[in-house]
Amino acid sequence: MPLFMDIHELHGVTAQDVADAHAADIEVQVKHGVEYHKYWFNERQGKVFCLCTAPNAEAADKVHREAHGLAAERIIEVQPEVAEAFLGDAPIGAGGEVRLAGQGEPDTAVRTIVFTDIVDSTLLTQQVGDRAAMEVIRIHDTVVRQAITATDGREIKHTGDGIMASFVSAEGAVRFAIRTQSALTKYDFERDEMRLQVRIGAAIGEPVERHNDLFGSTVQLAARLCAAAEPGEILVSEAIRALCASDGLTFRDRGEIALKGFAVPQRAASVEW
Repeated sequence: MPLFMDIHELHGVTAQDVADAHAADIEVQVKHGVEYHKYWFNERQGKVFCLCTAPNAEAADKVHREAHGLAAERIIEVQPEVAEAFLGDAPIGAGGEVRLAGQGEPDTAVRTIVFTDIVDSTLLTQQVGDRAAMEVIRIHDTVVRQAITATDGREIKHTGDGIMASFVSAEGAVRFAIRTQSALTKYDFERDEMRLQVRIGAAIGEPVERHNDLFGSTVQLAARLCAAAEPGEILVSEAIRALCASDGLTFRDRGEIALKGFAVPQRAASVEW
């Protein structure tokens, strides 16, 4: 059966209110052929994200309406591997609420998305050949994956000349980027005046922001910031800088940057490492 995520905007509700609503869903879901698995509650934003299997979105909606009347603003179909990659497989409380692994706190479903990109990878291949270029990619992949593991991130996919990763913590994402850039400086790889350099971009957001796309605009912003970064730079959204202001990290304001696909220039900051 298809997997669906629904999004509720429920300002002023408590964790207990959401737990009670989820329990009510469980009571009536069978008659509609639906199974609600778990939910994420972002109390500060007043949003709830539920994950269920159902024959269709209408059946999932009927469960909510019959159980408690709290209809979702949006219900989208998602691929299991996509939901797993972005949201992870964190512990689930007795009431169905997802908890942060090792911390016991509610998981808000907010994620920081990070892209790495090897600078001039195509030119590098042309100048030094496929074998040397593959060595560059191998070094990059090893360093990035070690940094992801060390900062509790999740690799989403390999992009050919970079890696896309997801982090529950904005601070963790920034520390991943710093660890990656610092580690790469230890590799003395230089051929035909070409050397290994990486740019990194990051943005933070909730699962569905527009066009019914899981992490749609957050992913796009992270990718565009990565493309706009200078070689060796870590370029992050203003929201990340604000969230990490008290974490002992240093940022340099890069002002508003015009990014492809965004009608309004986006304010960004460079991470000092």
